[in-house]
Amino acid sequence: MRRGTFKDETVDYAAVGATQAPDLMQYPPERSIPAEESWRVGSGDARFETASEALLSWGAQRGAGLELKDVRPAAGPMYSGVSFDAEGNPVAPSRSETEQRFDSDGTPYVAAGTTITVEGRVKMYNVDGELRVIFAIEEPRRVGFALGTVDGSVVSGEESFMLEWHENDEVWFTVRAFDRPVSLLYRMLPTLTRRRRRELFTGYLRAISPLYTTPA
Repeated sequence: MRRGTFKDETVDYAAVGATQAPDLMQYPPERSIPAEESWRVGSGDARFETASEALLSWGAQRGAGLELKDVRPAAGPMYSGVSFDAEGNPVAPSRSETEQRFDSDGTPYVAAGTTITVEGRVKMYNVDGELRVIFAIEEPRRVGFALGTVDGSVVSGEESFMLEWHENDEVWFTVRAFDRPVSLLYRMLPTLTRRRRRELFTGYLRAISPLYTTPA
């Protein structure tokens, strides 16, 4: 069984929200390559709040070397996106609309429905593309969002970024993604998709975690 039934016309793939499916790694959307990593980024309320602020002000993307060329909040009423239950069925949104916020240079914070254009390279890998915020979550112990491809990327798919402050006081950062190769080169050499994803994950962690150290 493969996912691919829920469609949102603003993105270029069918399995909208599938980064939240618990069995993503076993049953990724058709022709997609799944990926998932989790890291402990510290402990306590202060660490969670600092990491959440960085995440919602595009800190993971900027820290990974992506340049945000255009950030366009949704023109109409914002939605909080789609998530999946344990059986993979779409469920109703759990987050209501909140007032738009801006960082020190005037860039809008992450909000559901926002469209961004990114440019740049992560090592040798092209990261240009137009992306849409599929959902955004701000809860007392869980903060995050998902980005879906709209146009202009070498891959088609989605990535989600989640921070969780656990009951044992540890703060964990989890990134999940699925990528379907789009460009001819990436279709011919699927290993490029995996390497590109690995470099992006490393960049995101460097940006959010003060505990990051390069493995020996």
